[in-house]
This record gives sequence, C-alpha cells and structure tokens, in this order.
Amino acid sequence: MLTPSLYRTRITHLRRAPVHHYFEQRGYSWLVDLDNLPQLPRGLRPFAKFEARDHFSTPPPAGVDDTLRNRVDAFLAERGIDVRDGTVTALLQARVLGYVFNPISIYWCHDSDGVLRHVIAEVHNTYGGRHAYLLPPTGDAPAAVKKSLYVSPFNEVDGYYLVRAPEPDESLDVAISLHREHVPAFVATLRGTRRRAGVAQVLRMQLIAPAAPLMGAVWIRIQGITLWARRVPVVPRTSVAEKERVKQL
Repeated sequence: MLTPSLYRTRITHLRRAPVHHYFEQRGYSWLVDLDNLPQLPRGLRPFAKFEARDHFSTPPPAGVDDTLRNRVDAFLAERGIDVRDGTVTALLQARVLGYVFNPISIYWCHDSDGVLRHVIAEVHNTYGGRHAYLLPPTGDAPAAVKKSLYVSPFNEVDGYYLVRAPEPDESLDVAISLHREHVPAFVATLRGTRRRAGVAQVLRMQLIAPAAPLMGAVWIRIQGITLWARRVPVVPRTSVAEKERVKQL
C-alpha cells in the first residue's frame, strides 16, 4: 500500500510555433493510492480534498459507489480491461479551499501481482473539459497518442502527443510534447522531489504555494493573454466543435 506523498514541482511550458514562448511555475502534486486516499486532520481537510466528480467524464455504473477508484475501473472496463484486483496510484492535485484544477492527472494501473499494465493520462482544459488517454506502460520511453481534446485557444485539435510518464519514486519526471508532422510544437514537463505527506509538510505547502490550483489556472490564463498580445492566431472552440461534428456525419 502506497504511503501518500507530495512532490514540490517545477512545471515548464515551451511553445515552439508559431512563436517561441517559455514559462515555468512552481506548485505541488499528490501521489496517492486510490484505495487509500489521505485522511487529514479536520482542520487541514479544506486544503486537500479528493472528489470523484473532478475526474473522468463517465461515472461508474448504477449501484456502484461514485469513487475515483471506481471511475478509473469504469473507464478501463469500457475498453475491456479489468484490474480491479490490483492497485491504482495517481498523481494529481487535490481541491484546495473548494477549488481544483488538474491540467494533467496520471494513473498507474497494476494487476494483482503488482505489475504495471496500463497508464492513463487525463488532461483538463480551463473550460471545464477533460479527456483521458489510455497508454501502454513504456517506462522512460514515450508513448504516442492522438490529440483529442481542445486544450488551448492557440492550438487546433490535431497532431499527436508523446507522453513520457515513468512511475515516480524519489523523483518525479513527466514530459508531454505535442507534435505535428513529426515536429514538436509544444513541450511541457513536470518535475519534482518526493516528500512525505505529513501534517507539517501539508502546512508548509500552503505557505509556499497558497491556493496552488487557483494560482495555476490564473497563471495559464496570463500566458494566454501574453500570446494573444503577440498576435498568435486564435482557434475558436466553436470552429473546433463544428469540425468534429462534420467528421461524425
């Protein structure tokens, strides 16, 4: 059983086209066992709340408790996969003072023998949309998957991602790049150092990264305004939705 951990993270974003734009920010993420979510003292609970409704688009079947673990199992079941006897560990952000923003959450799904069988990368945009990508366990090598979610108003829903998401240990090192015609247009990294999620550490994170999910969402919007000011072409969500509708006809 995994002991809940915190990673003090450094997040970088590098846009290569149509303009060069780089920024980084600091924050923190949780690494948890979905069958053993952290139980904090009452006074700290507003600073770390994990809710199933914040993840995956489809709840579990009727009659099944709507937990985050059951949502993962339902997502896998739709694809003919059953790891209910195994462990699922997740890297994500918790709700802080009622607000949550998970640009990316990663789930490592193990079988009953503890062998890693599947990886799920769940992407959220700032419009409330989300999409989960099922990946093979490739260790330090990247896995490719077609982009399927409108994430940025400066990117079409095209190309493919290369996702490198080895299971974290003392260090966290995740990288995601968006490619078009085999050329990276955008690269994001998430790196950090592991810390035990005790009361003192949770309190410390509130001091050095207060309201981290909210600040992360605000910072991304600031970068969007910066790109708009540099006259980077905007891709309206309405045009993307219309293209997807035409594809389905």
